[in-house]
This record gives sequence, structure tokens and C-alpha cells, in this order.
Amino acid sequence: MTDAPAFAASQRAAELRAQLNHHAHQYYVLDAPELPDAEYDKLFAELQALEAAYPELLTPDSPTQRVIGAVLPELTPVRHAVPMLSITTETDTTEGGAIAFDARVRRELGLTPAEAPVEYAAELKFDGLAMNLRYEQGVLVQAATRGDGETGEDVTQNVRTIGQIPLRLKGDGAGMPAVLEVRGEVYMRRDDFEKLNERQRERGEKTFVNPRNTAAGAIRQLDPSLVRQRPLCFYAYGLGEVQGWDVPATHSGMLDALAALGLPVNADRVVALGHEGLVRFHKAMAAKRDALPFDIDGVVYKVNSRELQAKLGFKTREPRWAVAHKYPAQEQVTTLLAIDIQVGRTGKLTPVARLEPVFVGGTTVSNATLHNVFEMRRKGVRVGDKVIVRRAGDVIPEVVGRVPGARPGYVPNFHMPRECPVCKSEAARERGGMDYRCTGGVFCPAQRKQALLHFAGRRAMDIEGLGDKLVEQLVDAGIVQSLPGLYKLGVAKLAALERMAEKSAQNIVDALEKSKTPTLARFLFSLGIRQVGETTAKDLARHFGTLDKLMAASVEQLLEVPDVGPIVAASIHTFFAQPHNVEVVEQLLAAGVQPKESAGEADDRPRPLLGKTLVLTGTLPTLSRDQAQALIEDAGGKVSGSVSKKTSYVVAGTEAGSKLEKAQTLGVPVLDEAGLLALLASPAG
Repeated sequence: MTDAPAFAASQRAAELRAQLNHHAHQYYVLDAPELPDAEYDKLFAELQALEAAYPELLTPDSPTQRVIGAVLPELTPVRHAVPMLSITTETDTTEGGAIAFDARVRRELGLTPAEAPVEYAAELKFDGLAMNLRYEQGVLVQAATRGDGETGEDVTQNVRTIGQIPLRLKGDGAGMPAVLEVRGEVYMRRDDFEKLNERQRERGEKTFVNPRNTAAGAIRQLDPSLVRQRPLCFYAYGLGEVQGWDVPATHSGMLDALAALGLPVNADRVVALGHEGLVRFHKAMAAKRDALPFDIDGVVYKVNSRELQAKLGFKTREPRWAVAHKYPAQEQVTTLLAIDIQVGRTGKLTPVARLEPVFVGGTTVSNATLHNVFEMRRKGVRVGDKVIVRRAGDVIPEVVGRVPGARPGYVPNFHMPRECPVCKSEAARERGGMDYRCTGGVFCPAQRKQALLHFAGRRAMDIEGLGDKLVEQLVDAGIVQSLPGLYKLGVAKLAALERMAEKSAQNIVDALEKSKTPTLARFLFSLGIRQVGETTAKDLARHFGTLDKLMAASVEQLLEVPDVGPIVAASIHTFFAQPHNVEVVEQLLAAGVQPKESAGEADDRPRPLLGKTLVLTGTLPTLSRDQAQALIEDAGGKVSGSVSKKTSYVVAGTEAGSKLEKAQTLGVPVLDEAGLLALLASPAG
């Protein structure tokens, strides 16, 4: 007669093996994960429990019996001289995990409660891609991924692009080990990851799920030039094969020795005594986790003495002397209940997911960004879906995808609103752009603080003393509700604010009065018109001469301005077509703001750099960057941030970097400060 529980367990084990192998393939081979870490860990733990209860279910191909990974066929296989094994994971995220590990170690070593505590090395568990670096006579000769633990992939050319990894170790060549294999983690910083995804969104291209998968995908690229576009980092934490080197007696000493050889070793590590030291480290790193510039999913404890490590040995393929102690997962599954629209400080309309509350990354999350409607469509996310939510550090929680599966019924695609939910102004998307924006500009309450700070900025109206904290106070207290409201501020009203002395209040009032006669270019820039930077504002002022002419200009007339294209022209025209924006400008003029008129097209001053584009790089002897730019623009030239074949001159000071190199490669003339001043003094550039 069939044992029903055993049969059910056999079926479930087979199902779990199939699921885990599928998800491992998606993650490690295709770099396209379908499941967050927490869900994968639950399936893995369930299979481990079944195999423990029914040992006959254990098969050689079970995911629990090997280090998961596969060699991509496009990369050369590398047989590891010393296998790259995994370590046991302690999923109890409380202090109990550290206590249990210490108890196991003491039991295996035969220590009594009265004997001294065990000394451990405690370090971070990086969330990246394991890497083996092989140095021969101090020179990096090979880098290989972990792969299946026995055989990895040769990624030497890609690893060479990681600036942190030394191509030659520090020290005397004669004393270098014949062979030193250094093991560590390739990872991507969170800020670099966010910048990369922002660039992807701007280009309308696929965004990446998390820093770890992005690093893994980058390191497996066949073209090293593509790897350089994804900034990767590395930390060393262990050894592989060693020949001709006296390995220190402790793990912590070994890390110190690697650091002395010029290898990057993370500083957040301690030597801890007993479970009390481990608990303190686990708590300290949990408190620091959000402030770290990279992701960790736990900490690692290792018996510090190599002699004791050898005595403890291994259990199957995992060392008894080490354990990974996890923190709460940074990805979880929950339900998307609704989609709201949030208006940012710059007028950007962002779809925000309202979620069934879920504990992720150490906090309860009920809202997460969807970035923009195009990315939402690419991810196939709709209301009612089970979605994967990620929160790492101080990064805003985001929906990174939906869990595959049938929807209960038809759910229409979400459509962006055509008006701002805050001020009801038109919401528009620039041609070729990804984001919808409120056109209310200086009128929209959601943009008020940003508008005031921009207006008061040094390169705009230059209102000294009107910084972040004061603007925050003025807006939150309802004292200033628009740009013209600034000019109604008096000493008494300002002095009544918290931490505002009467002298400081008088200084601000004086600064406001001084700001009333800006150049037309500064005034235009201060309005925060989308797509109108300093250079465009100067071009507009030079072309139209007066504010009235500019405000009355048609799109066709705006297109006559040098370097003003269809997108910029449409943005300017839309801004001045909004009655509330015109009202703000008129109120500013009524408050006494009088922009100085430009000479316009009739300006016949000598302009030796008319039609020329210059690039500034490095530090000039006497001119600041702003001063040099002002001189160039007054002479009719443009200042660009990048060098191309169209660049007329590069002005280089001390510590000039890649821009100077590119100029020399392209044959672009290079000037020093004296050369620039001579050019400005010439009748024609």
C-alpha cells in the first residue's frame, strides 16, 4: 500500500526542484529574475525540510546539493583549483541566529560553558556576484565567476575595467606569492544603480531590477566597453589557491594582509567574542544598513582561527565554521490596489502604486513609485496584480515587476491624466520625452518651494540668504504662496520666524530690494521655464531685447533664435500661453521687479566668439568657471559641457582630465587662460 504522506512529499519535492531550477536559470543564466529573493528562499527552505524528513527524496541534482549557477556558452569555462563553495544561511533574522551558530560551533569543538568564548570574524554579506581573482607573481592573470562552484566563467577582460581591482599587487616583487587567488564580491553602488536606471528611463530603454542582477549581467557582457558603462565595484573577503605565501593564522589577519597588498577590503568588520559580540555586530549593521552606499542582505560570521576552521571542517559542501545571518528581505510580493498621481517639485507627474501593506527592507511599505507610464507598460503592471516591491536603503520603494500569472478578469491599461491633479493646469509630455509634467510652473502649489529656491538662486535673481530652510518656513507657514509674495516680506514678518534675528531679517529685505533690477536673461532663467537654462535665457534676451516681445512671440518666431529647436520653442510658448503664468510675471513687475532690457539684435558690440563653441576643463589661474563662461558668452560664444568635432576650442587649466584628452584626439585647438583672454581681445575669433 502506498504511503500517502510520502507520495505527496515526493510530488511536492519534484515540483519544488523544477521551480527552483527554473528560477535559478532565469536569475543566473538569463539575468531575468521572476521571483524576489524572499520567495525563492521560502521554496528552497521548504525543499530542504522535505529532504530532511524524507532522506530518500534527496537526489544528486537537487538545488540543495550544489552551488547554483551555470556557465554561459559564450564564455570560456574555468576550472577552479579550489572549489568556490557556499555557506549555510541562518534565516532567523533575530539575535537567535547568532546564538544558534555560536552554540553549534562550541558543540562541534567540544567546549564546555565554562571555557572561554570563541573568537569570530564578523563582516558584511554583500549582495553581488562572487568572483575569483588569480594573481601570479603579483600580476592579475585571470578573473572567473563562481559558476557551479567547480567551474566558472572567464571574465578577465571585464574585471579589468573595475578600477578598484589592482592589476598588480603592492609590494616587493621578490616577496610576491607565486599564486594568490583572491575571492570577493563584484557589486554596484545604489547611487550608481539609480543613475543608470534614470538614464535608461530617459532613453525609453529597459530598466534594471536591482543592483545585484545589473552587476551580474554587466560582468558577463562579451564586450568590455559595455561593462565600463555600468560602474562596478569589488570587495575581497577570502582566498582560493595559494602558493608561496604565508597565510596569516586568522581570517581577520588575512583580510588585513589583503588590504596591505592593495586589494579593497570593507572596513565594516570586527573581531567578536562569543555570541554576545556577534549579536552586537548584527544589530549595529542593521542600524547602519540604510546608510551604506551598497546593498547587503545580512552579515557573515566566521571562526577567526584558521586552525579551528580546519578542526571544524565541512558538512557536505558547506563549512561548519561560517554562517550567513540574514536581514529582512528587500524584495517582497504584495497586491497593487490602485494607482495615484504624485506631482513633484519640478512638476513631474509620477504614477504611484498604492499597495497592500508589506514589510520589506526593514519597514512597512504601502506606496511605491512606478516611475512613468511607459515603464509601467513594459513591466505589464495593472491594478489587482501581484507585484514585486523593492526597498533598499534610503531609495524610494519601487514596483519592479509583476508576478507571472493569470489575472482574475480584464483590467484596462492605466492612462496618465491630461491635467495636473493639484492645480488643474494642462499636463503635457514633451515630444520624445517619457514624463508628463504640469505646465502650471510658478503657479502650481506642488512646485512652490522648488520655484522659490530656483528664483532666488545665485544664477537667477541672486537673493542672498533665501535658502532651503527659510523657504521651507515661509511656505509651510503660508506666508509666501507665490514668487511675487517674496516682495511683500518686511522685517517684522521675517523677524517673527523661528531663529531669525532682526539683523538677518533686514539683510534679506535688502537682498530682495537689490534683486529688483536683474538682467532680462537672469529674469527669464529665474522663472523656471522648462528647457530654458542660462544659455538659452541669454540667447532669448539677446534676440528679443524686451520681455514684452518675448512673451508675445509665436513658436515660429522663437524658432528663429539660435539653438532654439521645436521642443524648447513649444515649452516657452506653452509657458507664456498659461494665463496664471502671465499673471505671476505681471505681479512681479507690479512689485517693482524691472528686468534690464537687452540690446537685442541691434547690439553692435564686438563679439569675437560669435558662432564659436568652447569647452572649459580644469582650474584656471585667475578666472573662476562662472567668470570664464560669462566672458565667453558676452563675446557671443557658447559654452558646452562635452567635447566633439564641432567644438571650436577647449580651454584647459590645471588638473584637466578626459575632456583635454578627447580634444587632443579629435585635433580640437586647446587654449590656456592667457590664450582665451587673447582670443576675447581679438576683433574676430
